[in-house]
Amino acid sequence: MIFTTERLQLRPWRESDAESCFQYAKDPQVGPIAGWPVHTSVEDSRNIIRNVLAVPETYAVCRKEDSQAIGSIGLLMKEQSNIEIEEDECEIGYWLGVPFWGNGYIPEAVDCMLQYAFTTLQCKKVWCGYFEGNEKSKRVQEKCGFRYHHTSEQVEWKLMNDIRTEHITCLTKEEYIKGNHIWKQLYRMARGVQNDRKVSGYVEAGCVGAAILASSGKIYTGVCVDTCSTLGICAERNAIFNMLTNGDDRIEKVLAVLPDGRTGAPCGACRELMVQLMPNTYADVEIMVDYETQRIMTLGELTPEWWI
Repeated sequence: MIFTTERLQLRPWRESDAESCFQYAKDPQVGPIAGWPVHTSVEDSRNIIRNVLAVPETYAVCRKEDSQAIGSIGLLMKEQSNIEIEEDECEIGYWLGVPFWGNGYIPEAVDCMLQYAFTTLQCKKVWCGYFEGNEKSKRVQEKCGFRYHHTSEQVEWKLMNDIRTEHITCLTKEEYIKGNHIWKQLYRMARGVQNDRKVSGYVEAGCVGAAILASSGKIYTGVCVDTCSTLGICAERNAIFNMLTNGDDRIEKVLAVLPDGRTGAPCGACRELMVQLMPNTYADVEIMVDYETQRIMTLGELTPEWWI
């Protein structure tokens, strides 16, 4: 499986990634503080890719422009985690090459993995952790909505043959859906499908991207299609039709990104569709009117007097 975000591609590791993996994993600032020893050679990296990284739900973090592996992110299920977790929970782990620190790449990748964990894998909780002194990992977890759960002291860490203190954090599915980080994910996914292009002499597509959160927790996207007649469609309705095609029929949140990166309210036709789709509960649908100021309005506020 391959995931894409606004700036990144998350894909399975390949043995051909050994050189780029070694380039970043040989740095002593990366592995030891995360709990694993520095890589000693390209062949060492190749063996680690083959035996550790090339497992289900572990992905190379790559920038879209070159698809070169610059880090790693993965989900560990019950039997793989050193934390005592349940069958419907998982742990997330990550690392990134030093030259790419400070760009927000790992929070962007974590948000993508959280959406996958909670919606596709249907996890109830996602756990994470950081060793004492790893302030960068701590800030990532705070930024992505994880909350402190407990501290384990005197942990015998065999990979590094030392004793450590580990701080454990957690994010529940309910917290994820209700928290502001879901708006960040919606924005990134809507931005990610934007691709303004001329399809033919009569059709243009992609200048507006939309993402909607369904009541199932899944996120659906769509882009606008503009034609020289009335056959076009708004990005919001395209996303709704995508949702309906995949079996969901209840909307929780809506966000549409305009060509300049701002967000705006749906047009009358999109509001009418949502009202007709959810005539008894449409008033509670949340819409991001202004992402910069985090101004949110409900569909009930935007459509106070339904004509029916």
